[in-house]
Amino acid sequence: MINKWRAVFRGQKAIQICSAVVLFFFIVMLLAPWIAPHDPVKVNLLEKLDGPSVEHWLGTDHLGRDNLSRLIYGARISIGFAALIFLSSLIIGVVVGSVSGYVGGWVDSLLMRLCEGIMAFPNLVLVLGIVGIFGPGLMQVLLALMMVQWVYYARVCRNMVVSLRERNFITAARISGSSSWSIIRRHIIPNVQRPIVVMGTLEMGWAIMDISALSFLGLGIQPPNAEWGAMIHEGTSYMRSHPELMIYPGLLILAVVITFNILGEALSERFGVAKR
Repeated sequence: MINKWRAVFRGQKAIQICSAVVLFFFIVMLLAPWIAPHDPVKVNLLEKLDGPSVEHWLGTDHLGRDNLSRLIYGARISIGFAALIFLSSLIIGVVVGSVSGYVGGWVDSLLMRLCEGIMAFPNLVLVLGIVGIFGPGLMQVLLALMMVQWVYYARVCRNMVVSLRERNFITAARISGSSSWSIIRRHIIPNVQRPIVVMGTLEMGWAIMDISALSFLGLGIQPPNAEWGAMIHEGTSYMRSHPELMIYPGLLILAVVITFNILGEALSERFGVAKR
């Protein structure tokens, strides 16, 4: 397995560079308590809206909080929770799609009608509806996004399983007495992982933008916690006098989303799989 993934990176500059950038952001996210120079929620009105200095490399915001520290901690929400949404949706979608495609019959019909019902609504509209029912907050946003995202993985996985279940190696495993779960785990899932990885990489960018958009609207992370979308919202009041309050988090969102999209495109070409 390791050698197989090493071959994916060999000679692929775009994949290597984008993977290095993604790894850098994840390291920053994980090490935020140790590398952030200041407490991201500490208020100091005597230093509000200060410019860059030795003590505050990127200046301070309207409450005197260190911008660099808030950007670093904001990565834990914007990237960390997007990864959580991706992994949770992936697990649910692959399990549902594998069971639906392999079992078939009324189980397949029931699960796919459920997926089609969810996909009938635009993502953001459905998420806003769910958040409106349960109220604003990060956990509500995460739950809403997971409820929306898993259906796409389920559909892709189900279609691939349908094309795989009559292949000779699946028939041989069935004749040898392997259980349905064993066949799904050992033969089906390994054969659908590449398209799912490509799709998940592209979906990470959308998840980050969704979290940031909902936080910008005041429905996601609540003050005083730091999140890139919420930081843009806070900076709108100072757009003319201190545009950097919006520019800093906006550039980070742009950089991360573009990186994931380029990585997804490069993996799609490398694997020769179609994107959703």
